[in-house]
Order: sequence, then structure tokens, then C-alpha cells
Amino acid sequence: MITINNLTVSYQKENKVLEHLNLTLDEGLIHGIVGLNGSGKTTLLNTLFGLKKADAGTITINRQSISKKSIAYLVTEPFFYSQISGKEYLDLFKNEGFNIEQWNRLFSLPLNQIIDGYSTGMKKKLAILGILKQDKPLMILDEPFNGLDIETGRIIRLILLKLKAKNKTIIITSHIIETLTNLCDLIHYLESGQINQTWDKSRFSEFEKEVFEKIENDHSAMIGDLLK
Repeated sequence: MITINNLTVSYQKENKVLEHLNLTLDEGLIHGIVGLNGSGKTTLLNTLFGLKKADAGTITINRQSISKKSIAYLVTEPFFYSQISGKEYLDLFKNEGFNIEQWNRLFSLPLNQIIDGYSTGMKKKLAILGILKQDKPLMILDEPFNGLDIETGRIIRLILLKLKAKNKTIIITSHIIETLTNLCDLIHYLESGQINQTWDKSRFSEFEKEVFEKIENDHSAMIGDLLK
């Protein structure tokens, strides 16, 4: 179990992105993190992985301090060193049991070519292959479907479901709500620096309705004034 207790994170003393955030994530499930732009989703993920230091609070896995050694983290825009090939990138991750050639049958990447010439979608697929090769018990995926075509998106969904069946814990963000409702076991709503609500699968339709209604109510008057 991953336990986030009273987590506070800021970039300036007066600008708290997360404040007294509490969340419990059961292992072996796919958890979706949803929130509007600027709500702190990426900050939360960066703090989980250790890229951002918390001002206060704790993050533990089974009552032990969380460690990068147990986490594979896919950032929204993956970084690659210049002038290396796709294969050289994947060789950075040590896992002798991972057959790159067989896995690449799903992604059809030109692994012998320099990554600089890859398209956005190809870079995202390569980064996902790197995450899969790491084979960590906890996977954090920030917008993994951005830049992917429909077929690859569906392939990734199937892979994640298979990994869940192997007791992997997956935390995922997406701006596309349908992506999360078709994949996640639980969806957690991040707003004003805190997790305000959690929905399970039986309440996903309620979740969509609440979120969309809130957005429409917040902006309908302004749109009405603009389109008089």
C-alpha cells in the first residue's frame, strides 16, 4: 500500500501547489489522477519519484520510505541524449530477460536509427519501451497516450492491464477522461492542492457527470457574454 500523508509541496514559500494532501493507493491496481491544468498532477508525480522535495508530509510503501529503485517514471515529454540510437537508449536499462526485438514487434521502431530523427509518437513509444524494460513494481505514467496513434494507444492499454494482472501498481494521468474510465480501477480528483474525491469503477459515470458539469457551470456565463 502506498500512503501519502499530509503532503505539502511548493515552488515558492507563498505558492503551495499541494497542501496537506492525503491519499492511499492499494497495490496491484491502476490509479488515475485527474485535475485541471495547474492542479498539481505533475508536481505530485515528481514528488512521488523524488524529483521534487516535499515541504512537509510523508510518502511510504508498506510503511517503508518510498525509493526510486522501485519506481519507473514516464514523464510527459521524455528526454533523450543527442546522437544515440533507439537501441542504445534501451541498453541503458539492465534487464537480460527483456527481449527488445520481440517487444518491438508491437511498436515497429527503427531502433538502429538516431533518436533525433524520430517523430513525437516514436519517441513516446521508445520511452514506454524503456519503462517496460525496467520492470519495476510501481509505474508512474504522466500522459502516456499523448502523441500516440489509436492502434498504439490500444496496445498500451492491453499491456497495462496485463501488468496489473501481474500485481504491478500503476499511477496514470490523462487529459482524456475516457482513457482513464476505460482503464483505471480508481480515479482520484486533484483540486486546490488536495485529493477532493475518489471514484471506483461503479461510479465512473457519476465522476464524468460531476467533472463536466463543474467545468460548464464555471465557464458558461463567460462564454454567454462573449457570444452575445
